Amino acid sequence: MLGLDNAGKTTLLEQIKATNSPHAHPNLNTVPTVGQNVSTISLPDMYLKIWDVGGQHSLRGLWQSYYASCHAIVFVIDSTDVGDADLANLADLSDPLEEQVGRLGECRLVLEDVLQHADTEGVPLLVLANKQDREDCIEVVRIKEGFVRKVFEGEKGGSLRDSRVLPCSALTGTGVEEAVEWLRSRVKWNKEHRPPLMR
Repeated sequence: MLGLDNAGKTTLLEQIKATNSPHAHPNLNTVPTVGQNVSTISLPDMYLKIWDVGGQHSLRGLWQSYYASCHAIVFVIDSTDVGDADLANLADLSDPLEEQVGRLGECRLVLEDVLQHADTEGVPLLVLANKQDREDCIEVVRIKEGFVRKVFEGEKGGSLRDSRVLPCSALTGTGVEEAVEWLRSRVKWNKEHRPPLMR
């Protein structure tokens, strides 16, 4: 689980754990992750081990050490964290985030960097537009059409891969079950390309 700092990755992991455990309540009082948080989620037909990796600029260089053994990438975007430059580009639907220099622009550059790495080739990608419960969020269609399409159609997008963009709210849990189900189905479908490591 990757994304910029403050995207809501740790809170999302807490919601995933609570959603898949009958008596658990999510711990929503999270602090910035320095390093990683790891949780194993029991599903009816598999275990998902989720690595929530810190998103601060100083920690992003460590991300690549996880790529070779991952079976899916969850990239979390804070859909409320936009700068003035981002807002100018979002004002017109006909201009799909062309000149980004705010946090969404940084997000795009970071995601492009992840997808260009040889060890992520063919790995399913789930982009979660987090914080959709807030009034100041960017709609998922804008993120999908402007941000994500730019990444995949650009020269740095890398090879074709199975991908999806979903709305969610790590705080309320909205969209979490759908995200886990998409991951489950893609990991299962992709196991011949990347067989699970039995430990």
